[in-house]
Amino acid sequence: MQWSLFLLILMGQCCLFTCRLYEYHFIKENKSWSEAQRYCREKYTDLAKVFDMTDMSRLRNSAQNQGEAWIGLNNTGGNRMWHWSLPGVKYIHNDSSWNLNGRTGNEPYPGNCGRKRYDNGDKKLADVSCDITMWFICYDEKKKDNKTLYLITTSMSWTQAQSYCRSIYTDLASGLDQVDGEEMKTLITATFSAWVGLFRDSWRWSDGSDSSFRYWDMQLFNDEQSNKKCAMTLLNRSGNWSSDECDKEKPFFCYDDKIILIKENKTWEEALNYCRESHRGLVSITNPYQQRWAEVRAKNASSPFVWLGLRYSCTLDLWFWVNDKLVCYERWSREGKTEECDVAVGMQSGGQYEWVSQRDNETYNFVCFKYDF
Repeated sequence: MQWSLFLLILMGQCCLFTCRLYEYHFIKENKSWSEAQRYCREKYTDLAKVFDMTDMSRLRNSAQNQGEAWIGLNNTGGNRMWHWSLPGVKYIHNDSSWNLNGRTGNEPYPGNCGRKRYDNGDKKLADVSCDITMWFICYDEKKKDNKTLYLITTSMSWTQAQSYCRSIYTDLASGLDQVDGEEMKTLITATFSAWVGLFRDSWRWSDGSDSSFRYWDMQLFNDEQSNKKCAMTLLNRSGNWSSDECDKEKPFFCYDDKIILIKENKTWEEALNYCRESHRGLVSITNPYQQRWAEVRAKNASSPFVWLGLRYSCTLDLWFWVNDKLVCYERWSREGKTEECDVAVGMQSGGQYEWVSQRDNETYNFVCFKYDF
């Protein structure tokens, strides 16, 4: 009984611990945005990208500077793409979710923020100007009072609503599961329009990732400034972002992966030995942030799965990470978990990036730790 309790305590601690699979480096040299990009790609992985507010804290803490510094976001001038505000929620377009009598979300209207209207005839999304003020719906992952969604009946612009939700809760309600879910229906007591966490822009990250996180200082930032195409963080304004002309010279942030995709097909044991000999070991994933970072690597794989460092032990009748980390986070596909001898975990290299049990003599690409974290 005591040993079981000890394991539960350890697992709880592990699940609460957030260890990121990348680190930031502040470079004090003044360079243009493209020069900074080239430097980061040569010395590290790329110009810094940011997934969420935790990353913003880490970014600020990695610098002593109080001025401006480039990050890896730039305005490509291409098509504006829709995103959900909450990090990790991917936007998938669905015509049935939009008000087709108004704005579908694909037409060249000036509205770049999403609202949802609730009454008997209209319960769909529409794109409207972000400056309009209305009620809004916050999402809270901490589940206060067993609730995750909160209707705020104070009128604000979209960016003001986003800042409010991030400061008090987690973010604006994001994803159709939240926006159209059962809990949302309990909030509807009258006809009203409300902001949800939907926005679109033409800003892209240098390394090609699809992170939707934005942290603009709206007093200084104007998305329509045609000559200010590169993003910077304002370290003297809580790290909020603005933009500037890309040929201006500033310090900058790079990021460096602690994991690497090996695009060679090997059995699980061959992959394990390769990682131990050439790097530190096969990757372990103990929280959603590490999963998200591993997905960024896996999407470039040339095999349908990539090996992770998770294997099933017939002797002990349990799953274990080869670097002795506790199995406190899982992302199995619906029918993907098979507890048999000679089985290890392959993560899908596309789709939902879920885990699937695979015979360990199958050959796939794999993900290694470059060094300890």
